[in-house]
Amino acid sequence: MSIRVGDITKGVISGIQPYGAFVQLENGCKGLIHISEISDSYVKDVHLYVHLHERVRVKVLEINDGEHIKLSLKAVSANRERFQAIRRSYIKALPRMIIGYASLAAHLDDWIEQAYQGIQEDHL
Repeated sequence: MSIRVGDITKGVISGIQPYGAFVQLENGCKGLIHISEISDSYVKDVHLYVHLHERVRVKVLEINDGEHIKLSLKAVSANRERFQAIRRSYIKALPRMIIGYASLAAHLDDWIEQAYQGIQEDHL
């Protein structure tokens, strides 16, 4: 079974690196999903989107020298809903953040007091 650019095929995640995930395709070839082709949104950690030995559907973007196959996970519409669900659960797990200097200034006196008390306890 040969594959061509534009084909959507199935494979298994065979390796994960900071820059992307390797996929063992059904035809025996190996391809790479670059981190930029994992999701439409920013991907900080590939492990949040794919797992070792997971079955995935990918789109073939490019074939170089008959050996190097560039793949896309985000181009397959069936994966979009999954990624959106992962992203929503990831965002819900994050603590609510208050950003800005005002929020830091509000805690500064407490932090100084805690540090001072820690120093006092160390000298007793």
